[in-house]
Amino acid sequence: MLSIAPEYWPDRVLADRANPKHFYNGKICTFDEMAELRRSENLAEQASSEVREERHTRCQAALAQLGDIYLANRPDVAVIVGNDQMEIFKADHIPAFAIFWGGYVEGIPRTPEFLAKLPPGIARAELDRTPSIYTQYPCVPDLGRHLIRSAMQAKFDPAQLTRLPEGEIGSNAVPHAFGFIYRRVMRDQVPPQVPVLVNTFYPPNQPTAARCYEFGQMLARAVAAWELDETVVFVASGGLSHFVVNEEFDHAILNALCAGDAHALTSLPENMFESGTSEIKNWIVVAGAMAEAGLKMTLIDYVPCYRSEAGTGSGMGFAYWR
Repeated sequence: MLSIAPEYWPDRVLADRANPKHFYNGKICTFDEMAELRRSENLAEQASSEVREERHTRCQAALAQLGDIYLANRPDVAVIVGNDQMEIFKADHIPAFAIFWGGYVEGIPRTPEFLAKLPPGIARAELDRTPSIYTQYPCVPDLGRHLIRSAMQAKFDPAQLTRLPEGEIGSNAVPHAFGFIYRRVMRDQVPPQVPVLVNTFYPPNQPTAARCYEFGQMLARAVAAWELDETVVFVASGGLSHFVVNEEFDHAILNALCAGDAHALTSLPENMFESGTSEIKNWIVVAGAMAEAGLKMTLIDYVPCYRSEAGTGSGMGFAYWR
């Protein structure tokens, strides 16, 4: 929804209606059950063309501000935390945590045949996720290896990758959680990096919120102990609540992040982190790292973006620690 014009947001409602499992407040509902459950919220008005345009405009302004902050504080190295959605992994091998320490990851343009297989609305977003020409994004093998060793010493057991495998959707390109950051936040000015993958999405081995926070603390300590004197930026990629927007939950998360309240972040029920909402755990990893570094979060904007009367859509959060 960040990558397509608001008039195309309803295209995704076709998939919403076909999905029999929408997660909301720890429960599973069909689309029609969600629409009935949230009837009193008048979400059809929230999904009107006028409101969609206003929310889209706010999102683009917040993204532009994030990009400006990034370019004004260019790091030497980036540690980017995101999740895979079967772009590089398959259902029979999904690690809870994985750290990349190869020489580069690949941005591979999508072919017309690949785009034609994507669900409605998704193909339009691909230019925000993948470059128009084949691109090798350099990584930092020394730091990646150091983070893996530090994790092992701290009693974490991450998978290690020196190249990206081909996932279930038939692509070994860098996942869109990273590609979106390269293109929209970093504006194709990507520093040498270490991709860190968290299985937020797929049972049964999703790390808990508490484990994600501890993992982030460990990453920050490891970066601080790295032998090179480099400026390192941490990036959390992913949405807040989706594919059903839950503003109350989003505000609870953002309030805890702004306050640096580790207990509030790590004591939330695990059944709240389902489906797309699970991507909040990428934020929690980085929140742990930022707490270790003594940095405070500033919220740029929170924008609830609805696309249907059932409340489907995405809660969009934009923030930075400095």
